[in-house]
Amino acid sequence: MSRALVIEDDEVTASAIVAELQSHDFTATWADNGREGLALAISGKYDVITLDRMLPHFDGLTIVSTLRQLAIHTPVLMISALSDVDERVRGLRSGGDDYLTKPFSMIEMIARLEVLLRCGTSGMVSHCIDYGGLQVNLIAQTATLQGTPIPLLPTEFKLLTYLMRHAGKLVTRTMLFQEVWGYHFDPGTNIIDVHLARLRKKIAEPKAPIIQTIRGTGYVLVENH
Repeated sequence: MSRALVIEDDEVTASAIVAELQSHDFTATWADNGREGLALAISGKYDVITLDRMLPHFDGLTIVSTLRQLAIHTPVLMISALSDVDERVRGLRSGGDDYLTKPFSMIEMIARLEVLLRCGTSGMVSHCIDYGGLQVNLIAQTATLQGTPIPLLPTEFKLLTYLMRHAGKLVTRTMLFQEVWGYHFDPGTNIIDVHLARLRKKIAEPKAPIIQTIRGTGYVLVENH
């Protein structure tokens, strides 16, 4: 049975969340303010946390950023009435793993929590992709190789991200033109070759994943053993 901490100052919302969690075999603890919620979260007794954005004493951003600074990586689903893109990005960059806006479906909340639990306790789980020592952060738009930052231009980042999403699978030139450049036709240029050449140089390290060319067909990102 998974243990959930609900940090929410509105009693009606909190009661509904707790009831839904319990109906899905969670045990749930409720904190109605940021100070108590942070203290409970630091205890490390929970498998997942639902965290309201606006709270008395400490707000949600303060709580989640404090947890990450303390190397506490309990998955956090932030819940807020603040729904614009900038606020969602702030929540994720502060250390939240997912963001749900009010009003919301309880079924969707449970599904999101189940995803966080399946993915494990990584503070970056919702917005990072890892493959063979390569990692891209979809929120910060950064990439690293064995922990070392890789300087990528915006299109190179999009290209690497797409290849990593399809690691080990064939990616055709048509797919790249559509998904990276937004073309629905082959413009008859060598733009893909130029960007792939640059990208290969930037990840050219022993045992780093390599981009294989399948002549006449496309490309595959594979681990280099």
